[in-house]
Amino acid sequence: MRTKGLTMRKLRELLRLKFGEGNLSDRAIALQLGIARSTVQDYINRIAAAGLTWPLADDLTDDLLNECLFGRPNTLAGLRRRVEPDWAALVREMRRPSVQLRILWEEYRAIHPEGYGYSRFCELYRAFEQKLTPTMRQHHVAGEKVFVDYSGKKLSIVDPTTGFIKTAELFVGVLGASNYTYAELTWTQQLPDWIGAHVRMFAHFGKVTRLVVPDNLKSGVHRPSFYDPETNQTYGRMADHYGVGVLPARPYKPRDKAKVEAGVRVAQFYIIGRLRNLTFFSLSDGNKAVSEALEALNSRVMRKLGVSRRDLFLQLDQPAMRPLPTTPYEYCEWKKARVNMDYHVEIIGFFYSVPHSLIREEVEARITVNTVELFHKGRRIAVHVRRYAGNRYATNDDHMPSHHRFYAGWSEEKFRRDAAAIGPNTEAMIIAVMARRRHPEQGYRSCLGILKRLRGVEPERAEAACARAVELGALSSKSLGSILDNNLDRKPKGAAAVTALPLFHANIRGGGYYH
Repeated sequence: MRTKGLTMRKLRELLRLKFGEGNLSDRAIALQLGIARSTVQDYINRIAAAGLTWPLADDLTDDLLNECLFGRPNTLAGLRRRVEPDWAALVREMRRPSVQLRILWEEYRAIHPEGYGYSRFCELYRAFEQKLTPTMRQHHVAGEKVFVDYSGKKLSIVDPTTGFIKTAELFVGVLGASNYTYAELTWTQQLPDWIGAHVRMFAHFGKVTRLVVPDNLKSGVHRPSFYDPETNQTYGRMADHYGVGVLPARPYKPRDKAKVEAGVRVAQFYIIGRLRNLTFFSLSDGNKAVSEALEALNSRVMRKLGVSRRDLFLQLDQPAMRPLPTTPYEYCEWKKARVNMDYHVEIIGFFYSVPHSLIREEVEARITVNTVELFHKGRRIAVHVRRYAGNRYATNDDHMPSHHRFYAGWSEEKFRRDAAAIGPNTEAMIIAVMARRRHPEQGYRSCLGILKRLRGVEPERAEAACARAVELGALSSKSLGSILDNNLDRKPKGAAAVTALPLFHANIRGGGYYH
């Protein structure tokens, strides 16, 4: 800002000394300010010509004061003798799709035939554009790119029950043409939070861009490279769902993501800086405060362009963006697994069945919050409800070989139910068999043998045989068979009956034990 050798602070002091309570002479003012008396007289003449009085108006900024005394400064290099276009408006127009400087110049000359020639017009435009940032700006087409990254600064969240302080990450997304900014807090930078932030960002925009430009965050990019970057498969699936391309920034090239770097800095002082002294007790409370600060940021008029980010978003980006899909993306992870010999695959500590014909084959698992889908060569072969606790095995009967399905139906309740259909003594024998085993599953085969031995036996005799077996503690299918074969179920109870022990008994070793 040009002030003819005198700073605005000294100029205001000159006004106070001359026209305020001091009412000093020109010589005294020159001595006090350390300037020539002629300089003081020159400024007093300019002040009188401008009609300024002391005290100055509160809304009279340094720029306006300087303009009153010396006229509008030449903000761009070179002598200006032609009609100036609205350079800020031209910068905004250049962000519209398919707009070029040649078109803008032709429109300018149609209104001002005596205006600048094309080469001078371009020179002045570039000079104004360089004033916006210290380095040459990238040309961002409306609706084309959104730049995403995490801020290095974090916000503290206090656990209301324990008082423990956790830190939340700040996710930032900035649209290329309008600088319209989205931000939210997430607990981590891990893949679920990274994907979820994108989904909520697109929902906030109401539309999607053509490209997403992330930094080389591990959650989004497995292998950073200029020629062939490898994106995370889950991140790629999310991009496919919204029909956007992923264009990672080049490693160690900060200018590739200058838009989001600037957005991150703005978010840090406008959001983190303003919320630093507030205490939050949940992530939702923190995000509510972030949303309010973000609304103020996007509504604030940008000094150099004269419009707000929201206005530019509505004028430039939103009309050029693509519509959202009918349903939002459901977060899922993709993992590869090999089918074990028991025709199950292990997914995050639990086992899920696939058709037994795929043993030793490699399959892909799509894991969501509620389901686990399994694919083989692009074809879905199984769907299971995702397990978080309880039985670690989820088995579909249709996936089992036929001889396995028979065993799959075994359970303590099933054997008790089958035994109760014969009688209470039979059920009591099954209960006794289960009680003698450390784990009920260890008695399944014994129960199956007992029920098989009672097939074809009249219920009254089966009940008597089971009662005698429980009395003697002979709880096996062989002992029960001995009781039936020797008609011990028909003999009266007592000493004679006790001496006639079954041929097979758990406490009798037999002759083979000693030879």
